[in-house]
Amino acid sequence: MGWLLFITVALILGVFVAPRARLRYVLSRAFPLNYSKILRKNLPVYKHMPTDLQMQLKRRIRQFLYQKTFVGCDGLIVTDEIRVTIAGKACLLLLNRASDVYPQLTHVLVYPSAFVAPRKEMHSGGVVTHTNQGLSGESWSDGRVILAWDQAAHNAETEARGQDVVLHEFAHQLDSETGSTNGAPALPNAAAYQAWSQVMATEFTRLQQAIQSRHPHDHLHHQQPYPDVIDPYGATNPAEFFAVTTEAFFKKSAALALHHPALFTQLKSYYCVDPREWA
Repeated sequence: MGWLLFITVALILGVFVAPRARLRYVLSRAFPLNYSKILRKNLPVYKHMPTDLQMQLKRRIRQFLYQKTFVGCDGLIVTDEIRVTIAGKACLLLLNRASDVYPQLTHVLVYPSAFVAPRKEMHSGGVVTHTNQGLSGESWSDGRVILAWDQAAHNAETEARGQDVVLHEFAHQLDSETGSTNGAPALPNAAAYQAWSQVMATEFTRLQQAIQSRHPHDHLHHQQPYPDVIDPYGATNPAEFFAVTTEAFFKKSAALALHHPALFTQLKSYYCVDPREWA
């Protein structure tokens, strides 16, 4: 009976201790040189980050790659470049923060380009229509993020627009860690939630009003009542607003701070970094 109890306890301890020990071993290994080359190529801010943040980022990337499973879809072969690029961008959102590495996430599905997702819409009178929508990314609450590689990879077009589908979808992952994807990620206390809610609600309403008031031909006369810092898609709902403002925070930090100082301050407080220092 004693030996049986010993073996049972050993097995139980092994279940919990072994993964932690393996993770410590993974994190203790040197960061591969080819991974660093990938970061310099596809994550331009990496070169401008201070050494301590580079070290943090590399450690987070190693944990991300160890814990998450990448799946190539539609014939895509998942390479180190795909894995490291996506992990690097996702882990930018975790620097200087005492958070786990997306604990609810298990799989990253990567398509070569925009993928088609089925949609069901309920109309008045109970009429349901089924459509297909082309997407470059989706974040699911069941542990999956889906990305189109041609949009996730570093390219001039997305850089010019200040958009990044990886930052966008992983902001949704952070948002959903509270149990509800509503534009309010996990914050330290009630006062922080109150400040967040006030600023975000004000800026969200401002974006909606600006879009509604914009004349369809304003761009021809260079009349833009709302500076194009925040993607208009953010007016969809608070969750999308948080995701697109996260993109703007990391990709258009100086412009966001100039035109939306209160919003920038909230995001800076949450993300614990100032991307303006990496320019």
